[in-house]
Formats: sequence, structure tokens, C-alpha cells
Amino acid sequence: MSVADDVRDLLTPLFQGRGLHLYDLTHGGGVLRIIVDKPGGVGLDEVADVSKVVSRLLDDSDLVPGRYTLEVTSPGLERPLRRPEHFVRAEGETIAVKLGPQVDGERRIQGVLVGCDEVGITVESDGGTHQLAFSDIAKARTVFAWGPTPKPTIKEKSSR
Repeated sequence: MSVADDVRDLLTPLFQGRGLHLYDLTHGGGVLRIIVDKPGGVGLDEVADVSKVVSRLLDDSDLVPGRYTLEVTSPGLERPLRRPEHFVRAEGETIAVKLGPQVDGERRIQGVLVGCDEVGITVESDGGTHQLAFSDIAKARTVFAWGPTPKPTIKEKSSR
């Protein structure tokens, strides 16, 4: 098992007990990045609290060899999609996909994720419907649609 798998196994019950979901976990380049989420989003105070608990737990377990930087964060508005379960949770949302160099033709696709199965995803865009294998996806993320800034309202003076 990899360091990331060992840490995932250690932390999953902790997060479940706090009503959180371990969205993603990566280890490389001296950085252990843990992304947590929950329905409705996770707040800064929760991230700080979880970070302290995780730091102590990792120090006690000694699962991560050598020096490393611990980063605990939320997935943010534009979430990375790296695992099949990420894509399943993002069905119905707009996503941006970058395909690997082995793919001929269009390599950047943005559209609505309309389906996901064990081999890949289906994305509907202005260019049509695209069936994409997980093995062909180099990078993917959700796309947050920024709306227009509301115009300021002018308060009317009350007459007395």
C-alpha cells in the first residue's frame, strides 16, 4: 500500500465521525494534501480544527516518512475531478476536461457531465456528445458559473 492509501485508511473513520467526507488525498513532492468536504460545503473553522487533529494523529502514527508539509483544505468552487467517484458526484454540473496527448482531435472539452460509468464519462457540449474514457482524461474539474454582479440599489427617501 502507498502512503496515501495508509493515510486514507487512517483518516476516513475520523472524518466520517465528524460528518465530513475525505474528497481527495495526495502525497508527493514533500506535500500531503487532504481535501475534505460535506454537504453544503466545509467552513474555514472546520478545516482549521480538522487540520490540528489530523496533524496530531499523523505525528502519532508515523505513516508519512521524512519531512512533509500538511495541507488540509476544501475542494473549492472548481473542484478537481480525479477519481470515478468525483465524476459521479459531479453529474449534472458543467465540467472542463483536458484529454491526454494520445487522443486525436479536440483535446479540451467543456460541457455538462451527463453520465458516468466504470470506464468513463459522457459530456454534452455545443460540439455534441462526447464519450470519454477515464484513461484518456489528463485533467478535469468542475466549472463554476460566475453570474453578473448585481447593480446597487438606490434607497428611496421616506417622506414624513
